[in-house]
Amino acid sequence: MAPWPGDLVEYSKLVEKMWAIIDDLMKKGEITEFGFFPDGISGYAMGEGDSTVAFRDVNLFNPFYEFEVHEVISYEKGKESLRAIIKTQAETAKK
Repeated sequence: MAPWPGDLVEYSKLVEKMWAIIDDLMKKGEITEFGFFPDGISGYAMGEGDSTVAFRDVNLFNPFYEFEVHEVISYEKGKESLRAIIKTQAETAKK
């Protein structure tokens, strides 16, 4: 990660620019929720889109932030997938 500006004016400009990016992504619906953790140096964002959208969005904040991205499968899609896997495994076990 790149060092943050030591000058408070430059630091403030950078933070405002990043908040503007977050505001824009929220207006587009790519980020649906954003929050800060109490440690003051980390937080979270939730959004919609595929891995290409996530890749592009997190790179808007390079080189100042490091991200850990987790894709989420909805409960309904997860159940559907697991049922299909279990059914296939059961049919295979019968053979």
